[in-house]
Amino acid sequence: MTARRRIGYWMGFSVVLALLIAAPLVLPAFWRSFLTEILIWGLLAMSSDLLIGYTGMVSFGHSAFFGLGIYGAAAALLWTSPPNLWMAFLFGLVAAAAVAAFVAYFSTRLRDIYFAITTLIFSQIFYVIIFTWTELTGGENGLTFRRPALAVPGLFSVPFTSETLHWFVLAVVTLSYLVLRRITRSPFGMVLQSIRENEARTRAIGYPVERYKIVAVMLSGLFAGLAGVLYAIQNRFAAPDFVFFLVSGEVVIFNVMGGIGTLVGPIVGAAFFLLLREGFSRFFTEYYLIPVGLIFIAMVIFMPQGLLGFMRRSLNR
Repeated sequence: MTARRRIGYWMGFSVVLALLIAAPLVLPAFWRSFLTEILIWGLLAMSSDLLIGYTGMVSFGHSAFFGLGIYGAAAALLWTSPPNLWMAFLFGLVAAAAVAAFVAYFSTRLRDIYFAITTLIFSQIFYVIIFTWTELTGGENGLTFRRPALAVPGLFSVPFTSETLHWFVLAVVTLSYLVLRRITRSPFGMVLQSIRENEARTRAIGYPVERYKIVAVMLSGLFAGLAGVLYAIQNRFAAPDFVFFLVSGEVVIFNVMGGIGTLVGPIVGAAFFLLLREGFSRFFTEYYLIPVGLIFIAMVIFMPQGLLGFMRRSLNR
């Protein structure tokens, strides 16, 4: 990246960040909450992009990491009195990381469609466990809990409002993006991209490909769990549906719509998809997925690089 492009990139980043910071001050309550939810789903899509876009591994198991993050946070918020925000993060991230390590150990031995199917099967296994273990997870009824306060012991305690929750989520998502961006541009990230381009050659020159893939799945699962924790804090509800494989399918759609291998693209894709779903559901009720599906097919055919790739080409012209 040239100096001029780097300056332009950070200026654009600062402008978008400033708009997102100011948004809750002018938006109505519904759209304020909706924007916060877009950021959370965007973080989940970014975590998936680390595998899909940078390592060339399509995962249908991200619903397991996301859902276990939600349930881990729910457990912490139910077991601590008053509900402790930092325990929610600890429980959610540990649960997601443990599941990601377990899934990575077995699934990374496989490639292409076999890896995707294996991750899907694992997500369904965890879905069945959560759905049937009613004593701990609440079964199909799920769990409800109180929202914690933003508190630092001995310093301050601020209850979450819709505005402060949005700013907190925005701060976490922004920091996560910067960390993921640093990872993808590091030597480790370069090896992941080498695996994506030619796994056999990467192995032939001496890199332990399986170890890199395991770490990539664990990192991806960790950030997916972080998105789950944020979702739990916002909605104060955990349900088996969040572990169902359809969530993983939507995350893949976010990546394709926004632009695979860009980190920012998945957030754009999540925003575009959720806005489409919200808009069409008001007019077509239960049939809203038909026009959304047609738009997705058209984008795959005419904009294979996603919305971000389309915007970049337009700017270059």
